[in-house]
Amino acid sequence: MTTPYPPIFDGHNDTLMVLYENDPERGPLFFQRGQKGHLDLPRAREGGLAGGLFAVFVDNPPEDGNYGDRRRETGDGYEVALPPAIGYERAISTTLAQIAILLRLERLSEGQVKVARSAAEIEACLAAGVFAAVLHLEGAEAIDPGLDALDVLYQAGLRSVGPVWSRPNIFGHGVPFKFPTSPDIGPGLTEAGKALVKACNRLGILVDLAHLNEKGFWDVAALSDAPLVATHTAANALCRSARNLTDRQIETIAESGGVIGISFFVADLRPDSRYDLETPLSLIADHARYIADRVGVDHVALGSDFNGARVPQDLGDASGLPRLLDALRAAGFDEDELRQVAYQNWLRVLRATWRG
Repeated sequence: MTTPYPPIFDGHNDTLMVLYENDPERGPLFFQRGQKGHLDLPRAREGGLAGGLFAVFVDNPPEDGNYGDRRRETGDGYEVALPPAIGYERAISTTLAQIAILLRLERLSEGQVKVARSAAEIEACLAAGVFAAVLHLEGAEAIDPGLDALDVLYQAGLRSVGPVWSRPNIFGHGVPFKFPTSPDIGPGLTEAGKALVKACNRLGILVDLAHLNEKGFWDVAALSDAPLVATHTAANALCRSARNLTDRQIETIAESGGVIGISFFVADLRPDSRYDLETPLSLIADHARYIADRVGVDHVALGSDFNGARVPQDLGDASGLPRLLDALRAAGFDEDELRQVAYQNWLRVLRATWRG
């Protein structure tokens, strides 16, 4: 008898960026099963992916150079120089275009996709088989210093904000892609960043700690009255990537009632941080097991980084998610715990953060 798989709610994907950059019509390809990338609606259905946080990410312009140009090999690892800050005009125009794509997907889906604005709406989508998409900003460059845009974007459906990506902005400093090291690199939040956290708490917007350096993490922890959340990261004890959380950070998230979405990015999973697609799915399960053993399964979730990172070839794309659930079972997660990791922990934290 085949063991049933629970639905999965995912903490992070970059599908809007891919649609913005590659789809001339900016949207409809999401409804077709593709061969490239990791996520579209048919592959989500095949893999049991019921929804997730859809990131708006504004890339640097070509003249700022690419990832490879900034990467430098060190004696025992690598480091990637932070890209420069981007201007507000580029940020707001690109952000609005990607939000428009998400809203268009909802409109064109004939009831198959919903932009979810509450935990109750996500639960209703799960029950009805509707794909639940939550609007997230990966880096808050599209928000002005006075935070007027935050209220406007909230009305458009924004429910999650990462103050920074891995570059500086007016709100704080992102942690670079670097190995081996801790995330304790650079200064924390600016005064504008602290005001952003307070405003997100007021509105009921999740503050995402992914990509934020350690000093910024502690600034958010001291200010926020909501559960602490890192949507796509892993354990620094198992992979000394700067993007991964220390044990103390993991414990602080758990103490707040928060959750950690385990990233599928191979360089944040492997002890050697190599960009190796032959990375086994058991390494994702190892990070989940480490965090569950340290602070409890209540604080473990999934944060794929689909369409934004290299993921294990044994997973392939969203259609391969049942194989990941099998790897979690093999790592000792029972069926109740598997449901928690797959979607229940996200629902609990989003309900507490959004207050409904």
